[in-house]
Amino acid sequence: MKPVISIEQLSFTYAGSEHPAISEISVTVKPGEFIGITGPAGAGKSTLILCLNGIIPHFQHGEYRGRVRIDGVETLTMHCAEISRKVGSVFQDPEAQIVASTVEDEIAFGLENFGVEPDVIEARITDALQRIGIEGLRHRSTTELSGGQKQRVAIAAAVALRPEILVLDEPTSELDPLGTKEVFEVLKQLNREYGLTIIVVEQKINILLEYIERLWVMNGGRLVADEPPRRIVNQPELLTDVGLQIPPVSELMYRLKAAGYYSGELPLTVDEAYWALLKCRGGKR
Repeated sequence: MKPVISIEQLSFTYAGSEHPAISEISVTVKPGEFIGITGPAGAGKSTLILCLNGIIPHFQHGEYRGRVRIDGVETLTMHCAEISRKVGSVFQDPEAQIVASTVEDEIAFGLENFGVEPDVIEARITDALQRIGIEGLRHRSTTELSGGQKQRVAIAAAVALRPEILVLDEPTSELDPLGTKEVFEVLKQLNREYGLTIIVVEQKINILLEYIERLWVMNGGRLVADEPPRRIVNQPELLTDVGLQIPPVSELMYRLKAAGYYSGELPLTVDEAYWALLKCRGGKR
């Protein structure tokens, strides 16, 4: 299957900086994959996202080396409008992204800027609201929304443009556990039901590993691991070596395993940990 994203020996150093923010990253993404990116502060996660949506190198100046291809076309040769039609972006602060006074107008804003016909805009708004599950917010003022609702509106506005890829930079950083869960459930639906390729930067490793198919671990501007979630938790050094913690449920079973009380794979979720604990103590269902 042809990659929807291809990154080859990508490096970028911000103007005025002596050290690269990202260095020699090479990786591909297949259509329909759900990928998470994590790593300590300063690892280069946000810089990589900016390279995927074309902000680097088109708007952010610095030393750019390597290639990023979207559907086989190098982003250096694409106009920004062309990239944004293929790659939708959602950032960590919805307040900075929402510009209209009502939800309906917010979703229409990008479509109008792309010159989409009015009757098509109406259909796109309805479709985006349904996909994200926020039909009831259509006529609400954006100032009245909760943080989770605002982030879902930002996702709906991106989805209305019908991108092939959705990139999100810490979209739940300002949300409580309930809002975080709501956002990830929306992303799961977009990925599984509509085949949208999703790449999300997230520090909340416990929930991230429940939803994604691949985890990119970054450190010092480099991609140091690219593994499925279960392989990551069963090799906890992939996270601990860069200063990150494995999910609490996985750490519990890791300690029991180290003490000789458990011999199976480490769990990803609370439900998996429950059944693992039953095995650990010899219990039965």
